[in-house]
Amino acid sequence: MKHRFPWLEDERGSSAVEFAIVGPVFLMLMVGTIYAGLLFFQAGSLQYAVEEGARCASVKTTVCTGGPATVSYTNAAYHGAVITPVFVYSTPACGHAVTGSANFQLDFVLTTVTVPLSATACFP
Repeated sequence: MKHRFPWLEDERGSSAVEFAIVGPVFLMLMVGTIYAGLLFFQAGSLQYAVEEGARCASVKTTVCTGGPATVSYTNAAYHGAVITPVFVYSTPACGHAVTGSANFQLDFVLTTVTVPLSATACFP
């Protein structure tokens, strides 16, 4: 069957057009998945570090002798790579508490989104 427009029968370049449509969406999903994984790893590492710091202040009294030693121990227990958290030691009614906070930045092409992270642990 002859078409009125013969160039409509030509299928060359259709793969390039399909990739131009699907490629950016796929790349955004991949980058978003990587950012989400980094975010959850940083949050988990922050929580682990404050729990270790509070436990050290309560149980390992020869290692964590006071506030600066406990904060130093908590910094050593933190294994994240992207953010630099700030840890604070206190002694509330529940026992020995360590609080950590940091900002995780998601860098996109046109904007930067900052996600605040915080974790608190208290060990009697």
